[in-house]
Formats: sequence, structure tokens, C-alpha cells
Amino acid sequence: PAKKKDIRDYNDADMARLLEQWEKDDDIEEGDLPEHKRPPAPIDFSKIDPGKPESILKLTKKGKTLMMFVTVSGNPTEKETEEITSLWQGSLFNANYDVQRFIVGSNRAIFMLRDGGYAWEIKDFLISQERCADVTLEGQVYPGKGAEESEKVKNKTKPEKVKKKKDVDKKSSSTKEDNRATKQREDL
Repeated sequence: PAKKKDIRDYNDADMARLLEQWEKDDDIEEGDLPEHKRPPAPIDFSKIDPGKPESILKLTKKGKTLMMFVTVSGNPTEKETEEITSLWQGSLFNANYDVQRFIVGSNRAIFMLRDGGYAWEIKDFLISQERCADVTLEGQVYPGKGAEESEKVKNKTKPEKVKKKKDVDKKSSSTKEDNRATKQREDL
């Protein structure tokens, strides 16, 4: 049993415990909860197109905060980057997208979205802009309209090279020779 303390003798820890006790029984709406405490939105698997992996990401990111990096083409100053990305943010705002913008370099900005389900629509808008060099979303780099041709080729995913059969045979035989456990087992 806790000791009864005079309210005037409460310190910060006591006040925090008291607040937790009061809030324990309160009915807090889901929208007021922090994002990490909200239950995930149910995923409707009938809307998933197996041919498009982006459709899965759209549904899993719905209702969650998401950030994307945007690079402005050319060699803009930080002020030019501020002006250009401000125009993009204004256009997105007029299209009812809730986007916050943070400048992180002379030619880079972060666009933070409250609802990640709209990220791919916003990405499509941004890469169609003249001064957009690229957009990075979920680790994937998408070249923009303003990207140089060499950057467009560099950013595309490259197909894996087919290894020659001789190289594969050499590697497998060398690993057998170098593996001590294999030699001991063969000796036994």
C-alpha cells in the first residue's frame, strides 16, 4: 500500500503517476492516440494487384507518417531550392495533400506526409516537374524529369548478370578445400 502524501509534498514523479492513473480509465479516441499506439488499419487484400508491388506498399503505409527525399536539378542555391519546393508544396496543398517540407541541403528537401498511402501519387507529381532530379521513396530512387540522362540510366535497377558455369564450379571447389570442418569430417 502506498503512503498517503499531502498534495503539497508531491514531486514531478508523483504528479506523473497521478496523471497516469487518471488517464488509465479515460476513453481516448483513436485519432488522438500517438501513431505508434494506434491499431493498424485493416488491409483489403482484394485491392492488391500482384503485378504491382507498389499497391502493397500503398496499403501498408496508409495512415502512417512517411518521408520522401526530393532533389532539385541543376546547382540551385538553398534559397532557390526553398522557392522551387515551396511551389511544389503549394500545388500539392491545392490538390488536398497534407505535406510538410524541410530543406536539408542546397539541392535537397524532405517532404513529410501524414498519410503514406498518397506517397506514390505525390511521387508521380514530383517526378513530372521540370526541376526535379529525383525522388527517393522507401529506399527506391525514381529519376525525375529534370535528371540528366546519365543519372536516369544510373538510377534504374540493373538486371543481375548471369554467372558463368566455370566461375561457379571454381568457387564451389575452393570452398570445399578451405573449409576445415569439411576436411575433418572427410578424415573421420
